[in-house]
Amino acid sequence: MNSFQFLVAVTASLGGLLFGYECGVMNVVLVMDAFRIFFKFHNWNGDALDENGKKIKSDTQEKWYRDLKEADNKAMLEGVITSSFVLGALCGALMATYLGEKFGRQRTIMIGACIFTCGAIIQGLSARTWIMIAIGRLITGLSIGCNGVLCPTYISEVAPAKIRGTLSSCYQLMTTFGIIVAAIINSIVWYYTNIKPEGLGKIRSNIWEEVPNFEWRFALLFQVVPGLGLAILMSFLPKSPRWLCSKDRDEEAAEVLAKLNATSTSDSVVQEELKAIQEDVAATRAAGSSSVGELFSPVIRRRTFITFLMQLFQQWTGINVIMYYQSQIYGEIGFTKFMSTVVLPIINNFVNFISTFPGMWGIERLGRKTLLIIGSLMMMVFHISTWAFSTQTFRGKMWQYFAVASIFLMVFSFAWTWGPVPWVYQAEVFPLRVRVKGSAVGTVSNFLNNWIIAFVGPALMKAWSTKTFLLFAAACLLAWIYSQFYVIESKGLNLEEMDAKMAGKA
Repeated sequence: MNSFQFLVAVTASLGGLLFGYECGVMNVVLVMDAFRIFFKFHNWNGDALDENGKKIKSDTQEKWYRDLKEADNKAMLEGVITSSFVLGALCGALMATYLGEKFGRQRTIMIGACIFTCGAIIQGLSARTWIMIAIGRLITGLSIGCNGVLCPTYISEVAPAKIRGTLSSCYQLMTTFGIIVAAIINSIVWYYTNIKPEGLGKIRSNIWEEVPNFEWRFALLFQVVPGLGLAILMSFLPKSPRWLCSKDRDEEAAEVLAKLNATSTSDSVVQEELKAIQEDVAATRAAGSSSVGELFSPVIRRRTFITFLMQLFQQWTGINVIMYYQSQIYGEIGFTKFMSTVVLPIINNFVNFISTFPGMWGIERLGRKTLLIIGSLMMMVFHISTWAFSTQTFRGKMWQYFAVASIFLMVFSFAWTWGPVPWVYQAEVFPLRVRVKGSAVGTVSNFLNNWIIAFVGPALMKAWSTKTFLLFAAACLLAWIYSQFYVIESKGLNLEEMDAKMAGKA
């Protein structure tokens, strides 16, 4: 791998950073007092809480936090605002099929980044209605859904076969990096705006009156920075050589391949790669134009079902309930506001980020299928232990730390296995003629199930509390059965060899 190939892969992976920041920012924003009051999740009459989040019992006690009163429709509004992003992502994944084939992967990723920026501005400047911020999140979701299909596909089409899995997993790495960036920045903002704010202990005549809204507006508007950054950087990257060949632009494809391989267009490596792509394109054309129905043909349908189910199980591991609502989960276990909002989320997000590196190593050394099997078993165990420890927190702080350690270990188990593998897998198993459509099936499955999880998550946690982890443990058991007996290994094959293997197994 040369420096230009690495630069191309990392830049395209910034689409994952946008996804990660959008996911990470909501965990903190949802527990910002100003956000909760502005959108009427809660009201505040002026009462205060102490350092441990307990009610003030005497005037001599030091006042630390606002004592907000939860509105009856809080769980529903929270679910709508959070899940509207995922609904947009679902629609964006469907749009990617058309846009990616018509305009190319590189140009469509640029358009998606611009759409993301517009959505971030709408969120940050939202009026006092949940409808406007939900629309803003839906628009950013359109971008994330579109780029969730095209970024891994683009990387897989410019990366050498022997390191394709490693480079494709850069998308997941940047997603986890975006989450930790959001956690650090917005936890600092929360710390300076929600601890010992003005007005504690003073009676408020209007319990729905706004408090200063800088904290959440800054957190959401900051998304403009990575959005514009991706759009600008992508303008310097080449188009996919496989897409260029599919549009009869073979000379341009040869130039791109030469640049990616740091050699001339006449080099044997470039000519061999170009010939393989041209043969694949010719075979695709000989078979006629592709359709969605082709994904369910006898030759391709198995990989379609594998891809759909892989992304379904990825979401039902429960990872995004933890990432979206982790501050509230830690509070449910019994930790203080400061620990739940600042310390523990940053540690957890750092675990998530660091744990992606073993996945980048293991995806080529151990294989895609092996990682799925190991990950599903590990996550099942840690979901069960999280629930078991959470039932004992009344016995003392030690059990609280056992419970949160189990959550961290579950996130570790996910981040190096089920985090990167589905994105790498769906980008490499389909033939060129249906590659974008096939990748879109996986991404649609991801965001559809993500939307369900995001919408019902608050209600599940409110009704079942930590018993929710048992539901996800059961899902991980099913994921193990699926991985062990249905998934086909794809490690080390170039895209053309993949077609031959999967066709024989369909």
